[in-house]
Amino acid sequence: MRYYIYTLGCKVNNYESEYIKSLLDKEGFIFNEEKPDIIIINTCTVTNTSDKKSKKMIKRYRRLFPNAIIVVMGCYVQYVNGIVEYADIIIGNKDKSKIINYIKEYIKNRQKIIKIYDMNNVEFEDMEIKKYTSHTRAFVKIEDGCNNFCSYCIIPYVRGRVRSKDFDKIIEEVNYLVDNGHKEIVLTGIHTGQYNCNGKTLYDLLKELVKIKKLERIRISSIEVVEINDDIIDLIKKESKLVSHLHIPLQSGSDKVLKLMNRRYDKKYFKEKIEKIRDARKDISITTDLIVGFNGESEKEFIESYEFCKEIGFSKIHVFPYSKRDGTKACELNEEIDEKTKKIRVDKFLTLSNVLENEYKEKFIGKTLKVLVEEAKNNYSYGYTTNYIRVILKGNYVPNNMYEIKLSEKNIIMSVAFENTLKKIKYKS
Repeated sequence: MRYYIYTLGCKVNNYESEYIKSLLDKEGFIFNEEKPDIIIINTCTVTNTSDKKSKKMIKRYRRLFPNAIIVVMGCYVQYVNGIVEYADIIIGNKDKSKIINYIKEYIKNRQKIIKIYDMNNVEFEDMEIKKYTSHTRAFVKIEDGCNNFCSYCIIPYVRGRVRSKDFDKIIEEVNYLVDNGHKEIVLTGIHTGQYNCNGKTLYDLLKELVKIKKLERIRISSIEVVEINDDIIDLIKKESKLVSHLHIPLQSGSDKVLKLMNRRYDKKYFKEKIEKIRDARKDISITTDLIVGFNGESEKEFIESYEFCKEIGFSKIHVFPYSKRDGTKACELNEEIDEKTKKIRVDKFLTLSNVLENEYKEKFIGKTLKVLVEEAKNNYSYGYTTNYIRVILKGNYVPNNMYEIKLSEKNIIMSVAFENTLKKIKYKS
């Protein structure tokens, strides 16, 4: 039978979809986007908008392929407690690894299957990928769930509490991936920094992974600032295999808004930790996530947040307008920000992000860095440096190989909005 997987949402969802693909391929199913007999939709529910997208894709694929088996899984399914239209097999955030059994059961009985569990009482669901078919970098899911309960976030309710993958199984999976040619590993999870397996923490895991000889790069997909302890910082200083890039969500640069969001730090703590990291690894790329227009964010708080991001000097800011998420504490807050104001604030932050990104990249013109090539086509090749600068190279370099490249204005891919006017920009507050 032919199948197709459509994935919405985060890197964890992408990992899980890749794992499901490996299961189906091993069982003899054939990936086919044009004429699938089975369509698997891995959903997201991080915002109300995500719900709408998930519902839209389910309805769309049912309309396009009325005779196909529609499998819907993931966070949106968990959020609505399995009440999903147009689906034949419905799986929440547990038992995704049993998808083959459920497909076979449905083919035999032609009766709707619904698998929803209380996510507060589940173990880590083991998944293992030995080789990625479409990525140079390989993701490894080491953790699931979150205990933080930020006031705007539904994820702890649909993913459950923190639970971690067995330490030895992670080492085994990474060794498989490295033996199959992957040079860069990305550790991912819902709350990666809270990894803990029988007392072994993320630091212990990193310390073990750097010993794998053929592994050249280790990247953490995202980590909270409060989880970057002195041991991890010391490892960043000593071990070149740990890339010169950290994605550390800030969410707001206003102490008042951070408190309303139920974040576990203030600006002073955040700034001091960033300074420690930069003392350990000069010119490290630090990117972030930021929510603007959060309930109660006045113009004063917005400007405070804007100025703080300038002060920190992120190399990129992923900006999101606050989107109401039913079922969270933030919905109880008054002082909603109108959509027009949100858009203006988002645009201002996007402009700042573009400028900061290009200023950061400009520092490396004339410097020689290792580039891991990920793609080669039409006599051009594309890859990333250790500090996550995307590079274009003339010529067909071999994908999944490292090259020492002297960076120039021609091969650093600047932020699109400013790539033709970089020299003219002199940013002022």
